[in-house]
Amino acid sequence: MCRLSDRFAQACAAIDDANAADPTLVHVRGAHQPLAQVHGRLAAEWVARLYPDLGELASLAARAHHLRRWELPRSVYPEGKAGYHRWKRDQRARHAADVGELLSSFGYDPDEVSQVQAYVRREDLAGTPGSQAVEDAACLVFIETQLADVRQKLDRDHLIDVIRKTARKMSPLAIGAVAGIPLGPEEQQLLADALG
Repeated sequence: MCRLSDRFAQACAAIDDANAADPTLVHVRGAHQPLAQVHGRLAAEWVARLYPDLGELASLAARAHHLRRWELPRSVYPEGKAGYHRWKRDQRARHAADVGELLSSFGYDPDEVSQVQAYVRREDLAGTPGSQAVEDAACLVFIETQLADVRQKLDRDHLIDVIRKTARKMSPLAIGAVAGIPLGPEEQQLLADALG
């Protein structure tokens, strides 16, 4: 395995530092952590585990996929599906722009920056392994860090629908990895019912 570059380590640290300001804390793997920061770190772990040959650009995109996400709250968009999709699209555009500025400051060239930005925006999921890797990682992190909380907020049928929609965006490789996520019995049963 090749040694990761100094600029990669510096960019990861800068993304983590930016995401450390997230005011929303979640309890994950025995510790309370800022939501955006833990999402980025865990997503990068999933990319490294499931897609080890993709390299540092996919890892950076995964780490930055929720870069400063709290700065554009869902509440400023209209309720309902259309508002949610617009917020999500706008978030991805923001994350891509923000990570582009950050990576340029660490010496990544324009082509590398554009590639990371495309992955963050999840462009061409079916045809771009890096975009699919980031989507897989984001979905797996959602299951680990937020499924239990969402279970308390949504009725069972709605939650089953959310899980199925999430699964449709995931590769078979990522679907196979779901079983290895440490979850409570209620969440495990929900996943079994939704994905079985």
